[in-house]
Amino acid sequence: MASTSSRTLRLLSLFQARTYWPGTELAERLGVSARTLRRDIDRLRELGYPVEARRGVDGGYRLASGAAMPPLVIDDEEAVALAVGLHAATQGAVEGIAEPSVRVLAKVVRVMPARLRRRVEALRTMTVPASWDGPAGAGVDPAVLTTVAMACRDGERLRFRHTRSDGRESDRHTEPHRLVCLGRRWYLVAYDLTRHDWRSFRVDRITAPRGDGTRFRPRDLPAADAAAFVRAGLDEQPRAYRVEVLVDAPAAAVRERIGRWGTAEEAGAGRCRLRMTADSLDWPIMVLGGLGAGFRVLDPPELRDRVHEWGARFGRA
Repeated sequence: MASTSSRTLRLLSLFQARTYWPGTELAERLGVSARTLRRDIDRLRELGYPVEARRGVDGGYRLASGAAMPPLVIDDEEAVALAVGLHAATQGAVEGIAEPSVRVLAKVVRVMPARLRRRVEALRTMTVPASWDGPAGAGVDPAVLTTVAMACRDGERLRFRHTRSDGRESDRHTEPHRLVCLGRRWYLVAYDLTRHDWRSFRVDRITAPRGDGTRFRPRDLPAADAAAFVRAGLDEQPRAYRVEVLVDAPAAAVRERIGRWGTAEEAGAGRCRLRMTADSLDWPIMVLGGLGAGFRVLDPPELRDRVHEWGARFGRA
């Protein structure tokens, strides 16, 4: 059984994740009896946290509102994820939060244990920001991300398992160069020692990364920087769908909303022809939905069916 102090911190962490907990479930999460749980709740109250109890068969506990914010209790991966999110916010993706994010990031990093500060600092210094908009980090394991970042920083050769888009897996031995946060993804730019060429790898498709202890001298990257290298590689990839849509909005307005994700050409008074390429039909639908204008799908036919599916789903909601 965990010590009293560690259970107290665990209790605070659980109440931060969810305000109300049934008593039986809370006791199971802590691995204690109902009697021990009551003692732990009393200890929280003695520390000034107003925990309310609800009696009965379905009784439980909730942390009352209006109290001073308890100290944050987060694990290593949550701490790294918090720092990654704050670092992304400092790039000014959302208007008005860059400066506060810098201040909060400084406070968070200052109180981190040394082992976490090293991971976060490696991630910060080894990441090349890019200018495509969108939430970053989809599906990325923070432990994988920071392991790769530290290998980049330390100039240590890195081995990992990589899964291609078609599902095929391969073992890679690389000299990691930089991480690139681009659009909704993280990419590793590295020199592939097996294929004797530069490659970019999606980090969400990397598993079991590990340094082999071998240091290397950095090679010259065949691009202006790592972000340019990743962009060039993405532009050369074949896309599954070529989308063409007639939008009831001027081309200039559409270009301003979608950036480089498509091309818009005038097609009459107040209308434009929008062309995009995509691996999935859901992505163009999200783009079109964000335009705030009517549209008519010209190609491919299956996109029309998918739009109807989305419309029916939103209608039911």
